[in-house]
Amino acid sequence: MYDIITIGSATRDVFLQSEGFKLIKDNDFATGQAECFALGSKLEIKKLVITTGGGGTNTAVTFARQGFKTACVGVVGDDSTGHELLQELRDEKVEPLFQEHGDDMTAYSAILVNPNGERTILSYKGEGQHFDVSKIPFDKMKAKWMYLDSLGGHYDLFEALIKHAVDNGIKVAMNPGGKELAHGLDKLKPLIEHIDIYTTNQEEAAGLVGINFQKEDEVFNTMAGYVKGIFVMSKGHDGVRVKAEGKEYSAGVPDSPIVERTGAGDAFGSGFVAEYIRSGDIKKAIQFATANASSVVTEFGSKAGILKEGDWGPWPLVEVKVS
Repeated sequence: MYDIITIGSATRDVFLQSEGFKLIKDNDFATGQAECFALGSKLEIKKLVITTGGGGTNTAVTFARQGFKTACVGVVGDDSTGHELLQELRDEKVEPLFQEHGDDMTAYSAILVNPNGERTILSYKGEGQHFDVSKIPFDKMKAKWMYLDSLGGHYDLFEALIKHAVDNGIKVAMNPGGKELAHGLDKLKPLIEHIDIYTTNQEEAAGLVGINFQKEDEVFNTMAGYVKGIFVMSKGHDGVRVKAEGKEYSAGVPDSPIVERTGAGDAFGSGFVAEYIRSGDIKKAIQFATANASSVVTEFGSKAGILKEGDWGPWPLVEVKVS
């Protein structure tokens, strides 16, 4: 039996950093600003890093490095990238329970990194969009916990995983992707009710419950009301809020250097769950989640900075307030 099984995306990530990438403010873009470069030009790349990513594999590595017996379920292509990704998981002591398809490429992301650590991700979903519930190895998925990341929007897969967990007494943690959230609250509520630890960011929570992003308290309390277990809402630079067992916890973020932010959310969510499984202590779970995320953003790639068992990073632990 595994301690935890992660289910989610697996990608080849290529990081590109250039002084030719410029930020401009423009409200026509969803974030209010854009990362731009001159059309028709040839730009020198100052930094090139080729690694792997995807929420399923990123979170699996956190759990494995924390000493948990871990498996990962996902989809890759029958190509060199897919084979390398599976071998990397084995090297990290993660058991890959993967579907391999030959009709498309393993998912691929080109990540354009600005000197301030922000980035734009160009994402090709590839085989990741072909998650087939009929090929999930449920007979091998015996575990104490499951961690669900992005499932490519496949509601039937989400539903089947929750049913498997309920039928087999498996606890569930989840950090849903955008395609899962796109199904809407009414369709997701029956499944969210079975989640033991639900992690999201403030923007995603606001969109799901249909409340203005700036109304933080209303967003937090409304979303927490739909989660039977622990609700974790990250707020980026402003820290995190957690609702658990009738108490509310909050914390900021440490003043750590930032190289680029890819994988910070995965590191935070999996770090929280890892420490909660180990100690059952919400304060420690917040502190380790924050330390793990803070470590990941100090390096290129979503796995290089993931902490190992017994290592909480060089920064002071964040203060956690309880009300």
